[in-house]
Amino acid sequence: MTESLDDLIKQAEEKFAAAPDVASLENEKAKFLGKNGAVTSLLKGLASLPVEEKKAVGQRINQIKREIEALLTARRERFAEEQLAQRLAAEKIDVTLPGRGLNRGGLHPVIQSTLRIEGIFRSIGFDVADGPEIETDWYNFTSLNNPLNHPARSMQDTFYIDHQDEAGLPLMLRTHTSPMQVRYARQHKPPIKVIAPGRTYRVDSDATHSPMFHQVEGLWIDENISFAELKGVYTKFLQAFFETDDIQLRFRSSFFPFTEPSAEIDMMFNSGPMKGQWLEISGAGQVHPNVVRNFGLDPEKYMGFAFGSGIERLTMLRYGVNDLRLFYEGDLRFLEQFNR
Repeated sequence: MTESLDDLIKQAEEKFAAAPDVASLENEKAKFLGKNGAVTSLLKGLASLPVEEKKAVGQRINQIKREIEALLTARRERFAEEQLAQRLAAEKIDVTLPGRGLNRGGLHPVIQSTLRIEGIFRSIGFDVADGPEIETDWYNFTSLNNPLNHPARSMQDTFYIDHQDEAGLPLMLRTHTSPMQVRYARQHKPPIKVIAPGRTYRVDSDATHSPMFHQVEGLWIDENISFAELKGVYTKFLQAFFETDDIQLRFRSSFFPFTEPSAEIDMMFNSGPMKGQWLEISGAGQVHPNVVRNFGLDPEKYMGFAFGSGIERLTMLRYGVNDLRLFYEGDLRFLEQFNR
């Protein structure tokens, strides 16, 4: 076991050193420290070890994690130094040139998509709710039927902060906008039709994930709301968002703690450059009875559906962007394309 852990450090050092740029380095980082990375897998595997081995092996794995993080930090700093040196060498300022005028600004493409989503759902009778990005354990996990041993509660997935809620549990940056479903439902009487767009935070970063990203959650609760309404609403939403009826949807059975039954929603364009490709677009399902109870409602009387979609993913598909990180690099050559 010790030899394999030492090999992991050596592998990480070699991979980080061989990374030609920052983007490649972050992709390599995900293989070791990401949600499905090697270190995370080792930590999850502790559950299968005998009790007398867990402490020693766990300490060793955490030490390996710290050493890999140190290697990653050192490589990032080296890239930053190289980039700064290149900029200092390349950027020469002629102080005799006239000053630059102020250019007209524009909305970020993710903000444009958010406003578009809000407009579509408002047109079919949904409210738009906004709420805190720092959440309590109860709203972020417990009220949504997430058990105490759920992986999302791990520090590998969630940003915790050094403050506690009334129950003495740590506060966190919300991992989804689903807590707003609970907050809104506890303040309004059925029928409840609401979407909750906003920023969310998870410990993940690569070409398709960002530590901060935007999500839109939807909720419809009434006395007789089923999967049929979910399919109709979400189909109409996608057709309006992409401005085409030439879209197919399919629902694959899945598992989420807060819905039962649950489904992954895939979509496929019947024309264009992505024709014939099934793309995962959302998670959804019938709201779990435990969650309905936490809304303060009787699950024997009220039912409904919920869904959650990544706004960046919708934006990437709408505009043909293949790397999520482009949205947040601040490169005006990229961003100005969305404001012409």
